[in-house]
Amino acid sequence: MNNLRQDFIEFALQSGVLMFGEFITKAGRKSPYFFNAGLFHHGATLGRLSGFYAKTLVAAERDHELKFDLLFGPAYKGITLASATAVALAEIDAVHGGRDIGFSFNRKEAKDHGEKGIIVGAKLAGNVVIVDDVISAGTSVRESVQIIRSAGANPAAVLIALDRQERGGDATTVSGHSAVEEVERDYGIPVISIANLDDIMQYLESSPNSGLAGHRPAVAEYRARYGVAHV
Repeated sequence: MNNLRQDFIEFALQSGVLMFGEFITKAGRKSPYFFNAGLFHHGATLGRLSGFYAKTLVAAERDHELKFDLLFGPAYKGITLASATAVALAEIDAVHGGRDIGFSFNRKEAKDHGEKGIIVGAKLAGNVVIVDDVISAGTSVRESVQIIRSAGANPAAVLIALDRQERGGDATTVSGHSAVEEVERDYGIPVISIANLDDIMQYLESSPNSGLAGHRPAVAEYRARYGVAHV
């Protein structure tokens, strides 16, 4: 696990966004951890979060030759994330690849006056990165891909905060792939995450905090039951 991923997990813990205990997911599964990006709701935490998004995207551009011209935030959580990430990208030292690029987002309902349509912000063009918090069912990604392609632009990647590396289904039924894997398969675009479940496991293994390390067996058991095949 690189320093950026470790720093992000520590930041999520300190912000109360990443928690350990017993939680019921939307799928009805009893999870030993919970990640709620909606709790990044203050200026300082949003500013730090956007820095992690921007650095992760710049690293993907450098290491994986990802080309991007624009950020797109799906309504509603993605709106704030895409706009804040655009600010962070512009502020990154030029030596590290920072630059000023546009961002846009969609409305849930089209306007028939003023700035008509469902798109707000920069015109969708070139290679577009979709910015969101997590991928659960993949609905917002599917809608975003359709919007971007219908505008004649190219969806280049999806950038998220955490990949749970968890297969779909419910508490008793487990599908063959995770939502992230299905997005990559169905649309042929990479999903880039700041951190993933592997990183959380590594953090728990190396944590000097006995309270945190004590959660490792439950997380390992959960991963063994619901984790993606390559884990």
